[in-house]
Amino acid sequence: MNDALRQALAASRLTDADVAARVGVDPKTVRRWLAGKTPYPRHRWAVADLLGVPERRLWPEIEAPELPRSPRTSHGHVYPHRWAVPHEAWRELFASAEREIGVLVYAGLFLADDPGILRIFEEKARGGVSVRILLGDPDSPQVRQRGEEEEIGDAMPAKIRNALVLYRPLLSVDGIEIRLHDTVLYNSIYRADDRLLINQHIYGAPASMTPVLYIDSQTSNDVADLYLQSFERTWQTATPYDP
Repeated sequence: MNDALRQALAASRLTDADVAARVGVDPKTVRRWLAGKTPYPRHRWAVADLLGVPERRLWPEIEAPELPRSPRTSHGHVYPHRWAVPHEAWRELFASAEREIGVLVYAGLFLADDPGILRIFEEKARGGVSVRILLGDPDSPQVRQRGEEEEIGDAMPAKIRNALVLYRPLLSVDGIEIRLHDTVLYNSIYRADDRLLINQHIYGAPASMTPVLYIDSQTSNDVADLYLQSFERTWQTATPYDP
């Protein structure tokens, strides 16, 4: 019997049929979950988002995935593409932060469009974690150039504006700050304390297709410091976002 799931449904005033309709499964499947069966990962994520409850609170038997699931290099692990980084690994990375979360991207729309990630940012900030998000200035020539390089033209500034709309509710949360930069990025940086995911940028290729390097500064301090210094320099020259 999954009492945590049953209580979360009751608190949200949802029935098993409601959850089934939202998640796209048969109500009998939801009843099996309530009886104790563990759902597939994609269903766990969907239910957790729907109920606004961390996945591991609903299914404590699920161990957090080890972030590196990729070939190892001398300084970390490499995912061949950003899309190859497991969905739950992004959440696990940011959920592990105790001091600071940092995001340096042009648009990073895949994060802004994830309600679970936004909820983690908000919960972490309310718990005292500093959350700093750097997006490209949609009116800057650097963003326009990146759009041309990826052969998507005006879609790049449009993606940034879309991300800003999705992030806007977070601006009312103490501890969350968004700035706009006009820097030429050679990589995107995703940070949770001493752990980093570095998405390489390749001319002519979208970021979703390019490699991602996982670095833990506790084991690769010299390499991590280079990226952290880059983040700080970009932050210092960026403009606070004021909608």
